[in-house]
Amino acid sequence: MIDGFVILYQRKNHNYTKFLHFVSLPFSSSLNTTHCARNLGFIFDEHLTFSDQISSVCKSCYYHIRQFRCIRPYLDTKTASTIATSTVYSKLDYCNYLSRYHNLPKSQISRLQQTQNSLARAAVKAPKSSHITPILWSLHWLKITERIEYKFISFTYKVLTTTQPLYLHNLITVQPPRNTRASSLVTLARPSTSSSFRYASPRVRNQLPASFRQPRTDLSNSASPSSLSGTSSISFIDSSLSSSSIPSLFHSRLKTFLFCKSFPP
Repeated sequence: MIDGFVILYQRKNHNYTKFLHFVSLPFSSSLNTTHCARNLGFIFDEHLTFSDQISSVCKSCYYHIRQFRCIRPYLDTKTASTIATSTVYSKLDYCNYLSRYHNLPKSQISRLQQTQNSLARAAVKAPKSSHITPILWSLHWLKITERIEYKFISFTYKVLTTTQPLYLHNLITVQPPRNTRASSLVTLARPSTSSSFRYASPRVRNQLPASFRQPRTDLSNSASPSSLSGTSSISFIDSSLSSSSIPSLFHSRLKTFLFCKSFPP
């Protein structure tokens, strides 16, 4: 039985915002559970389907889109696009690189895509029946699926180049090279589980073209290739993902690649 628990709450009128308070409970007390909980603005449900989170995001976005339509006649296209991106598009972007977020059912992704489509039509004052592809192309907006990939790959890039956060960097393992043509490319090891960053990061990152995965060898210690293991002293890192590359250049190339994937010629 539980004889106590810790509550984390806020006090708004003080210099500090959070502190811990220990509450003692009788031996026979029980705690009521809920099917979902909000953490840092993100709703986690008990089965991690994120349906409650997506419903909340869509509801909030449509509210702001309706308000945005009221002021759209008084804005030029550039200003309207900036406001749409900062007030609504940012909500669609929030936490969309979670390891489960990239592998959601199409029905959930389509809800987010419909919200983005509605925002794009409002930004260019297009009727609801207009074809969405040329509108998204003119705004240079990635579709939801490619946007999730962009955020996920960018996050993996940050983890590889900065080794931070360390607990995520420890989950990524680079496959040791083999005497094959494909081994000239850096490939991340892919575990069998399908609902974690350890699995999702290699899955998305390994689908990049070969130009993004050319290897660069850093010798931290003098070691022979035969000594390669899971904790190898020779770390193989992409030239495009190495710390010597310019992050803005990598992100620009990545967005160009995903933009062509969203809108093939």
